[in-house]
Amino acid sequence: MNLPRMVDTIKKHPDYHRAGMILCHNGVVRETSRDGRKISGLTLSVDHEKLRQVIETYKRKPGIVEILIEIAENRNLSVGDDVMLLVVAGDIRENVITVLGDTLNAIKTTVTQKTEFFV
Repeated sequence: MNLPRMVDTIKKHPDYHRAGMILCHNGVVRETSRDGRKISGLTLSVDHEKLRQVIETYKRKPGIVEILIEIAENRNLSVGDDVMLLVVAGDIRENVITVLGDTLNAIKTTVTQKTEFFV
């Protein structure tokens, strides 16, 4: 997982001249689950067909130039490890911020399955 490489890839996109913003999300493993229990780590699985559909859907939104994602799937991740990198480039912040949030939510609810390991 390499955020600078992802940003460089976007900067080489043929429509990059339309971009006014590149927004990045770097999800990491936190030490507690949403219900507050301590965890030692987690693993993620990814439905790649659903991921493709999510990316295609949100790339068609107004003003969006590119969406790139890397997910640390099928690995034993520890607290502090990177889980997901999501990069969205587009014309204006209203479009880019909305699409990043919507894409992230769609990925977390329909694409990935998380298994947490409790202490």
